[in-house]
Amino acid sequence: MFEAPLFVKLGGSILTDKTRPEAVNRAALHGIATVVADWVREPRTAPLLIAHGGGSFGHYWADRYGTQHGVTDATGWQGFARVTDAMGRLNRIVVQALLAAGISAVGLQPVSSALAAHGSLQHFDVATIERMLRVGLVPVLCGDAVLDQQQGAAIVSTEGLFAFLAPRLQPKRIVLLGEAGVFTADPRRDAGAVRIPLITTTNIEDVLAQVGASHGVDVTGGMATKVQAMWQLVQRVPGLEVQLVGTEPAVVRGVLRGETVAEGTIIRG
Repeated sequence: MFEAPLFVKLGGSILTDKTRPEAVNRAALHGIATVVADWVREPRTAPLLIAHGGGSFGHYWADRYGTQHGVTDATGWQGFARVTDAMGRLNRIVVQALLAAGISAVGLQPVSSALAAHGSLQHFDVATIERMLRVGLVPVLCGDAVLDQQQGAAIVSTEGLFAFLAPRLQPKRIVLLGEAGVFTADPRRDAGAVRIPLITTTNIEDVLAQVGASHGVDVTGGMATKVQAMWQLVQRVPGLEVQLVGTEPAVVRGVLRGETVAEGTIIRG
């Protein structure tokens, strides 16, 4: 097995304005791409897998057609096609920014090889991803609409992709870029919200009771859903650590290097 890869998520909330349909935040994307490219060029860098959320691209169309609930008719399949089209276009935008920064990025859209059942990812072509990592390419995945054996179609989030891939590729760290961490309340709405620096068995139940929904359209759920998914994952993959952090360049650079930073939230099993 090759060196343990680093999984990095680019949150849809930083790539796009989730309150407006298909609105790309190109400045933020360029900034993140530059920092990641600098890290990739450093000596002894681990293989890198990037995935990004749907932001105001996929979530907008999925919410409009209810794709996350399954597909049963022609209108639903039109919505499915709209979601995959939007995610394909966003994926190309992200890949182009990474290429421009000097990263050997290759876009992979899950709809082409993924299969779900009851809304949960059951099959995905891991062999191709593993080969890309071995030769130094950077696979760039995205949350997507995929075919589902029971309900016609389903939405698989970035966290869902990580949950499927992590036990097979054995990363030691997953970095979620976007939100500045997990807080006791939504910091956009509550000035008294306090950052939770570490989530373990001692406080996970309290954390899940405190955190809430997304601040924009998000058919895969809000912060509570993401924290729960990552908590379940650190239980399944021994030694795995998940870190949620914002997008300030110096902080992101330190996190990618594995340095201790006084920002964000670490989820540790």
